[in-house]
Amino acid sequence: MNLLTNRFALKLQFAVVLLACLTACKSVKTGASSASTKNPEAKLGWELGSQAYTFRLFSFADAIKKIDSCNLRYVEAFPGQKIGGGIEGTMGPDMDDAKRKAVLAKLKESNVKVVAFGVTGANSEAEWVKLFEFCKAMGIHTITSEPNEKDLQMISDLCDKYQINVAIHNHPEPSHYWNPDIVLNAIKGKSKRLGACADIGHWVRSGLDPVECLKKLDGHVLHSHMKDLHEKGKGGHDVHWGEGVSNIPAVIAELKRQNFKGAISAEYEYNWESNSADVAASVVNFRNLVSKL
Repeated sequence: MNLLTNRFALKLQFAVVLLACLTACKSVKTGASSASTKNPEAKLGWELGSQAYTFRLFSFADAIKKIDSCNLRYVEAFPGQKIGGGIEGTMGPDMDDAKRKAVLAKLKESNVKVVAFGVTGANSEAEWVKLFEFCKAMGIHTITSEPNEKDLQMISDLCDKYQINVAIHNHPEPSHYWNPDIVLNAIKGKSKRLGACADIGHWVRSGLDPVECLKKLDGHVLHSHMKDLHEKGKGGHDVHWGEGVSNIPAVIAELKRQNFKGAISAEYEYNWESNSADVAASVVNFRNLVSKL
């Protein structure tokens, strides 16, 4: 009788453990599915975040709070922004070790990661090294820049040495790198870590088709500044993504076709004093479009 009771108890215990394991596995799968639904871009290897310049009227600490409120987990910092949050100074390579650690701690508190820095540059090899050292210390994997072409071989070598990308940004014409053909020619024969920061809105301001520009840069897009404009040309201002003339659905589809991996920064340069809601709406539109791919 005791033997039968012990066998029954063991079977019951095994059944309870098995049920617990199955429940845990289901919970993990449900959690993963939920995360994928909320952030469908993650499964494509896209780090959707914001350029801190979107919130340039505020401190970096305040920008992080706004980015968090938009349901974004990544930030591209820009040089010269007041740090804030009880930390003196401005963002950039001149930050001492204590300030760098304090900023990283504040980012961790908000569950936001700094993945890029720019648009920036340097005037000498020593300054470029200082910039790369800063980015390495901060865990930044991409520098967005519009460097002098004469420095590109040196920058290419630094990219490989530090394993950090430099993505050449395109301001509108007559900026030097306004046309992707110029970028392609400039990076020819250089490191794969030297490529393009595709600023969608600035291409539209230059009268270019952003999808055709992306196609030209196939394999060389390392980062993107996402913008949608209310009209073509230099007078165009930002609107919610997918509601303007930049053909954001086709832009997203082309990035996917290219198997792009990297960060996409919301850069909303309009309604400066209160544009968090605009960024949040753009993010919702973006994720809806991605989920339909």
